[in-house]
Amino acid sequence: AFAVSVVSEGAEDETELPVLQKAEKSRTISKIGRELKGIVFVIQSQSNSFHSKRAEDLKRNILKQAVDLGKELPTVLLIHQINRHEGAWTILPLMRDFSVTYGRNSSWIFFCEEDTRIQVVKLLETLRRFDKSKEWFLGKALYDEESTIIHHYAFAENPTVFKFPDFAAGWALSIPLVNKLAKKLKSEPLKSDFTIDLKHEIALYIWQKGEGPHLTPVPEFCTDDVTSYKADHCATTFSNFLPLCGEPVNKEDVFVAVKTCRKFHGDRIPVVKQTWEREAALIEYYSDYADISIPTIDLGVPNTDRGHCGKTFAILERFLNHTSPRTPWLVVVDDDTLISIFRLRKLLSCYDPNEPVFLGERYGYGLGTGGYSYITGGGGMVFSRTAVQKLLASKCRCYSMDAPDDMVLGMCFSGLGIPITHSPLFHQARPMDYPKDYLSHQIPVSFHKHWNIDPVKVYFTWLAPNTEESHNGKHVGYNREDL
Repeated sequence: AFAVSVVSEGAEDETELPVLQKAEKSRTISKIGRELKGIVFVIQSQSNSFHSKRAEDLKRNILKQAVDLGKELPTVLLIHQINRHEGAWTILPLMRDFSVTYGRNSSWIFFCEEDTRIQVVKLLETLRRFDKSKEWFLGKALYDEESTIIHHYAFAENPTVFKFPDFAAGWALSIPLVNKLAKKLKSEPLKSDFTIDLKHEIALYIWQKGEGPHLTPVPEFCTDDVTSYKADHCATTFSNFLPLCGEPVNKEDVFVAVKTCRKFHGDRIPVVKQTWEREAALIEYYSDYADISIPTIDLGVPNTDRGHCGKTFAILERFLNHTSPRTPWLVVVDDDTLISIFRLRKLLSCYDPNEPVFLGERYGYGLGTGGYSYITGGGGMVFSRTAVQKLLASKCRCYSMDAPDDMVLGMCFSGLGIPITHSPLFHQARPMDYPKDYLSHQIPVSFHKHWNIDPVKVYFTWLAPNTEESHNGKHVGYNREDL
């Protein structure tokens, strides 16, 4: 377009055209460089070796794109390297640091996951549409179709009105909003409570009961696969795949412990046997009553109506002392957990069992005031044998037999300096408790709770091996509207 305008004005010397084009290109590169330098990329990374490598790969990709565009490089941060905060992954505790360090010379903080793919030029074009001097909260919008327990039944009258970002697509905060949040956090520190669904809770905090901005949906922030025809307009994309880092681990490498009790032998255990039990080569059922028809093993720990810390630690002791030392992985699930052992074996191919791995869906407790992270038990807790050995070698134990086992385990591993490893493929709730658009770019490993659903139908729709969604690297959809 620039060349046409020059010719139409009757440039007498055609040899000047390349010079003018070079000057324009130089100005464009300079502008892009300034814009790039104004973005702080924050990758929501983890310290586990598999995840940190993926985050480093993304960082290198972003910087390579920047080098190809010119000399100015953006700042790229990895959250797991910000070691001063146990709760760095919850992001809000970092706002004051972001404000102090970048509040004067930057325009945007752009957050993404390790598997988010970014087209830097398109991202710059997208952000250019928004006045960087104003308060902006940008992302791909998710919403609840019905109120859900994982969001504390927020906006129960019409949950669709409240939008929150899909982290997989990336999301952005303008620096004026970062500065405002930092100021608020200085005067009103985060309360010591639970972090359950971070993306929803961050959106609530930013919204501030209507005093702050809503999420602004950005169509260019996408979760389409990079190979999809829909991805042409996208500044970000996200790969729909289950990580596979070689052959899936052997069936005999995974020992499955099912926690149950006598009152659920008749209704929950038959569901396990109709669904995923056949996928497990090594499985035992632990109860407060020995029932040879299942069979269950009585660990000598009475059932409680509250937490099951005593039972879980007894399972860990039994795994360490009564199973083959060549079995590297332990999975502890509830009797109403639906899980794909087939997919889990693929996922575990990416982790080193010689590391202390504690894997599942991450929650947090009191992270604004110290606190700790933990793997929520209902979605399934996966331990490497090394992690179990380190835990039991320590003095950390249940403060009471009916303490919440998952929280005590989180507290213990935090005290040992062993970080937990989060995977969004494990789910503490039912499929209907999550936005459909969120689940559409996942190949889930587990769901939990049998409330008001047909659990056998949920398993065969979402988790059974013959519903494997990765076909020649492309996502295949299934009819899941009622689940």
